[in-house]
Amino acid sequence: MTSTSPYISTKSKAKTNVSCEACMNDNCLIKRSLPTLSDSEFTKNKSTLKCKKGQQFIMEGAPVNGLFFILKGTVKVFRTGINGREQIVRFAKEGEIIGHRGFGTEEYYSIGAIALQDSVLCYFSKDSLQSKLLETPKFAYDMMLFYANELNRSENKVKSISQMTVRERVIDSLLYIHRKFGDLNGYLNLPLSRREYADYAGTTEEQVIRVFSALKKEDLITAKGKKIGINDVRMLKQEISDHNYFLDT
Repeated sequence: MTSTSPYISTKSKAKTNVSCEACMNDNCLIKRSLPTLSDSEFTKNKSTLKCKKGQQFIMEGAPVNGLFFILKGTVKVFRTGINGREQIVRFAKEGEIIGHRGFGTEEYYSIGAIALQDSVLCYFSKDSLQSKLLETPKFAYDMMLFYANELNRSENKVKSISQMTVRERVIDSLLYIHRKFGDLNGYLNLPLSRREYADYAGTTEEQVIRVFSALKKEDLITAKGKKIGINDVRMLKQEISDHNYFLDT
């Protein structure tokens, strides 16, 4: 029987009938592992789910029942901090995994996840994933490498952020979005609110507005509502070069 996530509303459970074999996300761990998976039942038993823009599909503190792989769309991953303040952990796009931090060792998700645009998610149940990992050494090895890389990025980010000024953290956030999502018509291809920039940079909305204002006066960025354009990537990179901005991709 196909397992589905309890955190998606009934309206979002419409099948999109996208098989792993037909998937175009070559950076997806499941897609890359297809040659080593011994049978097709594992991928056939996944659930392909639609998630509307603004819909939360993982509730922080909910039981871990499986992992989500983004087939299409962009997702915001966050944790709740002091006084209920939201701290954005990362932004994820096609081919990336959501919910992996709680998989295997913890019973509850330590993060929440919200779709930033209409998205399509592939959901694999915890039981089916664990069974496949036990019987497929190459798949288990690839998953281990994935977790090692995630841990490395997380540790490097914590180290860098702790040593950055507010301005440097905001610049780092802009460059992170630029590296990951690129440009569209001269603006970053992921429109975010000032509050979302603040929640990712670990600062306040007011401070983000001040930094953006200063960067605009220095002609380093342009802004039009939520749209932010970077005029001089090289200069922004140079400003935070001591913090190895390139480590968080």
